[in-house]
Amino acid sequence: MKEIRWGIIGCGDVTEVKSGPGFQLAENSSLVAVMRRSGELAKDYAERHNVPKWYDKADDLVSDSEVDAVYIATPPGSHKEYTDLVAKAGKPVYVEKPMALNTEECQAMIDVCEEHHVPLYVAYYRRRLPRFLKVKELLDEGAIGDVRFVTMEQTQRQLEKDENGEWPWRVRPEVSGGGLFYDVASHTLDLFDFLLGPIEQVKGYADNLAASYPAEDSVSGTFRFESGVMGTGVWNFSSYKNEDRNRIVGTKGEIIFSTFDEVPIKLINRFGTEEFHIDRPSPIQQHLIQTIVDELLGEGESPSTRRSALRTNRVMDEMVQAYYNG
Repeated sequence: MKEIRWGIIGCGDVTEVKSGPGFQLAENSSLVAVMRRSGELAKDYAERHNVPKWYDKADDLVSDSEVDAVYIATPPGSHKEYTDLVAKAGKPVYVEKPMALNTEECQAMIDVCEEHHVPLYVAYYRRRLPRFLKVKELLDEGAIGDVRFVTMEQTQRQLEKDENGEWPWRVRPEVSGGGLFYDVASHTLDLFDFLLGPIEQVKGYADNLAASYPAEDSVSGTFRFESGVMGTGVWNFSSYKNEDRNRIVGTKGEIIFSTFDEVPIKLINRFGTEEFHIDRPSPIQQHLIQTIVDELLGEGESPSTRRSALRTNRVMDEMVQAYYNG
């Protein structure tokens, strides 16, 4: 193949700006079909984004001979189902994060893709964003010496119910896997897997301090990476403000940065303090999509794999298991 022709299952909000246009803008890539259970909404998306085809059934999109690979952009509760469908059709799978509801589903997705000899990628796109490649560069060049410990801290104001008086799917564990921890903390945990390698051991605590919805709203944990680096993390989603801050501390300095906020990367070492202002690209997933397209065409490798995404789900599951298992 000289070009990867993509189909999307679930053309909702995330595909409007973050991902959908990335398939059209990436080199040797095109978006040829979209699917949504509401045919009217699928048609509207296709017309607004100049996509040739639209469907209201996933089977029809997957069986389209002009669709080479499929991006699954639905909530995690249906990732395994759609991955089964796409893999059994012999087509590469690109799935939104987190990879699935839990580690067991992630492993089942890996198994079916390996059985049918198709690759599986997960949308942890921060692995290819310039700002985090800069953090990686600083670490690799020894700007803070040998890494000793890390901290991850994130707070958010509590979500509100939607216009129908229902809680958003992101805090409904049967759809999302957990609470907002699964939705947003997964990005930070996967990013640290990229920056420092896999987490080997984890102990966590989760609770629902606001007692507003079934999912946990507070999670904390301690980590030990395979390299020996220690770490702590705390996430609270019923706080008075939105804040996000990560620290990587070494023998010669530290790096401070945010997973989500548009703030400079701060390097502090014996030379003083240096800030790096790196803009967020748009579409934000395009850099990762390009690596997937390149790999499918035999021209490189994508950094977000089924195995790395499985590790992220496993860490999250271990941190909240006592909350859900009693």
